[in-house]
Amino acid sequence: MNLVLSQRSLWMWRKIKIMNKTNYYMQIALEQAKQVKGEIPGGAVIVRNDDIISYAYNTKENDKYVTSHAEIIAIKNASKVLNNWRLEDCDLYVTLEPCPMCGWAILQSRIKNLYFGSYDSQYGAFSVAHLDKISDSKIKIYGGICEKECDNMLEDFFNNLRT
Repeated sequence: MNLVLSQRSLWMWRKIKIMNKTNYYMQIALEQAKQVKGEIPGGAVIVRNDDIISYAYNTKENDKYVTSHAEIIAIKNASKVLNNWRLEDCDLYVTLEPCPMCGWAILQSRIKNLYFGSYDSQYGAFSVAHLDKISDSKIKIYGGICEKECDNMLEDFFNNLRT
């Protein structure tokens, strides 16, 4: 009986540790998103072996360039750091579910795990377009991480836009 309890305790400890780590990296993505001025607040963080190797936020309006989404910028920077376009051992944390453009870049870069906060019910690459179903990618996708905080940030942005 004690063996079962200790195995269960170990499992719970691992689950809590993973949740805490996931929330920690998502908080960094949220901090990136808070730096956005005048456009949809989106932040991204790429992690490899528990080290942050890249982070970015949306700059599409500022750059006047359509691909300046946080995910694309973070992938580009991570590829430079690793000197490789294959990001197979990397995890991506992003505040909003990626759009199809970013989703395909994520799949092509071979990111191992994707964690996102808010679901995008109109343009979500994975919850709406299901890009992962038309690809042979082995990516694992986890949505709803710090979802309330991410949703609130987006709601605040759109409310301020309307006033």
